[in-house]
Amino acid sequence: MKKTVAIIGSSGAIGNAVAEILLDDDGVEAIYRFSRNDSNENSDRVKNLYIDIEDEESIKDCIKNLSKDIKFDLVFVATGILHNDNDIFPEKSIRDISKSKLEKVLLVNTIGPALVGKYFIPYLRKDSKSIFAFLSARVGSISDNKLGGWYSYRASKTALNQIIKNFSIEVRRSNPNAIFIGLQPGTVKSFLSKPFEKNVRPGNLFTPEYSATKMLEVIDNLSLEDTGKVYAWDGEEIQP
Repeated sequence: MKKTVAIIGSSGAIGNAVAEILLDDDGVEAIYRFSRNDSNENSDRVKNLYIDIEDEESIKDCIKNLSKDIKFDLVFVATGILHNDNDIFPEKSIRDISKSKLEKVLLVNTIGPALVGKYFIPYLRKDSKSIFAFLSARVGSISDNKLGGWYSYRASKTALNQIIKNFSIEVRRSNPNAIFIGLQPGTVKSFLSKPFEKNVRPGNLFTPEYSATKMLEVIDNLSLEDTGKVYAWDGEEIQP
């Protein structure tokens, strides 16, 4: 049976790479690309829909454009923020913490994906394995935190991991074939990582295509026992 896939944040570097790889997969029948880029370039296999994960009404509205009987084999949430061009940047010390920055980063990295889960979970396939994957980060691991700093980003990803775990527990009762995971993409050459590329060791800065390929390999090898966990791009389980 061919698969139907939803990619949230498909205009970003990783989301777009995931979409392009799956477009070359004959086993994928339809790809629904959700982003804030309002594109009308639809085809028999690709549908573009507008979504703003910072706005719950926008998420609800995009769901209304889906067929009632659609079932996704994979939902991939590829959204996230670490910095912007204005006032948001990873905090180096306690002095850098601010209410507005915390609110923005938590909204994009935690609240938005949680709301996507709320409205998209009912569209997961039930009669066979389905996967709901969220981009997470190694720095969201409390046990792995040896350096401190990056308060907003760390906290937002830690909270996201808890939400993923909660989804995995609750949805198991109504859809035992659903798997919820977090994925750490590695350091990917993109807008998100650009200010930090000079600190990355040679060979550790991935193209979006390489990272997406590796994460899709992790997804392909998941079993029901993996639900609620967080995995790195190479399949290593990241501990909470």
